[in-house]
Amino acid sequence: MKNSLWQRAAVNGLLVAMAFVALFPLLWMLSVSFMHRGEASSFPPPLLPAQATLENYRELFERAGMGRYLLNSLGVAVATTLLSLAFNLAAGYAFAKLRFAGRERVFQVLLGALVIPAQVAMIPLFLIMKWLGLVNSYGGVVVPMMAGVFGIFLVRQYAGSIPDDLLEAARIDGAGEARIFATIVLPLLKPIVVTLAIFTFLASWNDFMWPLIVLSDQAWQTAPVALAALSREHVQDNELMMAGSVVTILPVLLLFLVLQRHYIQGLLLGSVKG
Repeated sequence: MKNSLWQRAAVNGLLVAMAFVALFPLLWMLSVSFMHRGEASSFPPPLLPAQATLENYRELFERAGMGRYLLNSLGVAVATTLLSLAFNLAAGYAFAKLRFAGRERVFQVLLGALVIPAQVAMIPLFLIMKWLGLVNSYGGVVVPMMAGVFGIFLVRQYAGSIPDDLLEAARIDGAGEARIFATIVLPLLKPIVVTLAIFTFLASWNDFMWPLIVLSDQAWQTAPVALAALSREHVQDNELMMAGSVVTILPVLLLFLVLQRHYIQGLLLGSVKG
């Protein structure tokens, strides 16, 4: 009994230590964002501000215009999430339950695309966006992310668990495929919808490379790109950069913390079903 208590205490202590190591950079980033200019550059660097100030956040929004860039990121992330859900859910369900020629071969080709680094496709993708006239527009950022192989795979694995008898009964009653998908399939896919929505929103919000390539106009830039540009102008201003990092990370961090139960549930269900 004593050995069991000691083992649990050791495991819990190790988990607490690992959590502290993982969270410490984020907590110190938050602390530095409230420090006066140059305070974080002293040695040894302080853990807490001597006198907390909001000057860094005030400068970030009033002079650097970070509010506009956050709205840009929000608009791109919301549009990407909604369109991606529409395409991924429809495609994943089709690969799981609808019969059509070449279904398995097409899906195998899509799975093969997972091993190709995204950077390899950036040049041809940019040329396609240029041909479509979408360079330096939000369409050029959103369109390439409207459907993803991982999202289609995740939905297919989960949709495979839907009983065929349920779908056949709906067809016998005269329901069309669109009605079956909207009234029967989508409610059953709710856990995976939440998971996919969170995953897509986080990926779009945090994306740096593709918006940097496509959006040449500074007014159209997203928050990560704008923060990188700001860091080049304020190389030594660590406190301002930490404030920018906080306002960039905080929205997605809060979103994940609020919906983490649904996110993890959807991933676990998708991994064991289908």
